[in-house]
Amino acid sequence: MNRMVKPDEPHGRRSGGPAPARHDGGLVSAAADEAVPALWAMAQLATPMAVRVAATLRIADHIASGLRTVPELAEATGAAPDGLARLMRYLAVRGVLSLDDSGRYGLTALGEPLRGDHPAGLRACLDIEEGGRAELCYVELLHSVRTGEPAYPRRFGLSFWDDLAAEPRHEAAFRAMLRPGGRDRARRIASAYDWASLGRVVDVGGGDGTLLVALLTAHPGLRAVLVERPPATDAARKALAAAGVADRAEVETGDMFGPLPPGAGGYVLSLVVHNWGDDPARAILARCAEAAGTGGSVFVVENVGPGGGPTGLDLRMLAYCGGKVRSLPELSALADEAGLRVASVHPAGAVSIVELHPGR
Repeated sequence: MNRMVKPDEPHGRRSGGPAPARHDGGLVSAAADEAVPALWAMAQLATPMAVRVAATLRIADHIASGLRTVPELAEATGAAPDGLARLMRYLAVRGVLSLDDSGRYGLTALGEPLRGDHPAGLRACLDIEEGGRAELCYVELLHSVRTGEPAYPRRFGLSFWDDLAAEPRHEAAFRAMLRPGGRDRARRIASAYDWASLGRVVDVGGGDGTLLVALLTAHPGLRAVLVERPPATDAARKALAAAGVADRAEVETGDMFGPLPPGAGGYVLSLVVHNWGDDPARAILARCAEAAGTGGSVFVVENVGPGGGPTGLDLRMLAYCGGKVRSLPELSALADEAGLRVASVHPAGAVSIVELHPGR
């Protein structure tokens, strides 16, 4: 019979009845103010790290395959039995796992998304040796808030982008994490504008080609160039070939801070500008303006909602790479400094396509 493990013993009781279950190990006083345990639940690091360790060890996959006891799971994961037992009990108390009277663990509805085959793709995002590794830089967030500099180099010794370039498996994990939501977003972007009217577009920092595949598939008359650093260029070539659109696309190894292929009708920066602080973002826009000349346009795909867009993404950009999620007025001011002006804004689902033309 599956059961939830008995909640951790409460520390202290309120008059008039039993205290609610507490998981703070006695670190938080039993004050009557309900905000205290709620705030502690937001702030404590044990639970998010316990979930991430379980994801990294693929505990859910092993349980789904029939390994249910701590000795079985310890052997499969290479973990120390005592340490694993304590992790498993901790997660059972919090409803991620179930535990029956014979000491066998199972997955609860809350724990199911930790399976590698779950359609949400959450396991890879939480794996601290793969796609979830970068989030460990949040422990250095104080440095970012005090200095305005990214936390990632302080944690890992290299900038976020240089770290990806230096370690192919980190690059592959990063691209894989972006891919599920990226396909749907790319389709929305492709249908939100008449890209074929541009004749030829340059996808600047186009990653593994997800957006370019969508554009070329939806607009048979369009031709395109993707500019990116390796190893993403190899992935892009494969994606374009697999989609049957490689005959209308070129993939160039390049840097968005250097000269770009000139004379195209459009230069696309899809979720690129928010990765950079104002000075480098301005430089990227200026390179696009230079290549576009007087006859081309620059298309910035971003979430430009009021108030600066999603706060979670904005804080992540600060910590990861010193970037910033900008409102439309902020983006407009940056573009103006690069010799571009906002001509129109085209909604595309959660993001917008900001069309920029040369001139002030």
